[in-house]
Amino acid sequence: MTSDSKLESTIDKILNQTEIENLSSLKKSFEESLEILTKSQSSLEEDYDRIIDEGKKEAEKIEKQLIGSSDLESRNKQILLVEDSIKKVFEKAIEKIRSSIHNDNYPKLMESLLEESINALGTSDVIISTNSKDKEVVQGLLSKFSGAELSTDSIDCLGGVEVKSMDGSMTFTNTIDSKIDRMKPLIRKDIATKFGIGS
Repeated sequence: MTSDSKLESTIDKILNQTEIENLSSLKKSFEESLEILTKSQSSLEEDYDRIIDEGKKEAEKIEKQLIGSSDLESRNKQILLVEDSIKKVFEKAIEKIRSSIHNDNYPKLMESLLEESINALGTSDVIISTNSKDKEVVQGLLSKFSGAELSTDSIDCLGGVEVKSMDGSMTFTNTIDSKIDRMKPLIRKDIATKFGIGS
């Protein structure tokens, strides 16, 4: 066997070994990402279920107060009472979220929100904005997102990120507040429908 053949054989072995290691590493990263996403989803579903449950309990109390009301004035009072109760439920839910948001799983949730945002924009050349408390968490994650930069400006939110393309043409808001806001109409509709009240 010539020295060139030996060299080619050695290079082939190294390339094969590197390919196997890379595939193994990619598989592991995929499995970890899937696990993080599953955990985050179940956590958000638990929060949603908790908010719905509190809304239903509050709605049951309201139902007792509303039985028998039929004229327009009573109906207006019903709507205001339901809206007030819905507002209280959301205030309580937000307080619970605010007090429990920065646990050990929070960096994984932030990584998941960043990944979702970058995928939605279709580019990793982005500027990431977050609240002042989360800047350190996001800074620690930047090495995982090539081309991403942390904005010096802070945004007002419970947590999460707002991601903009470098040219400013696209923005994806992926904050906890935006996720709660998307749930509000569904919960309001569920409660209002229970009493036959238009929201």
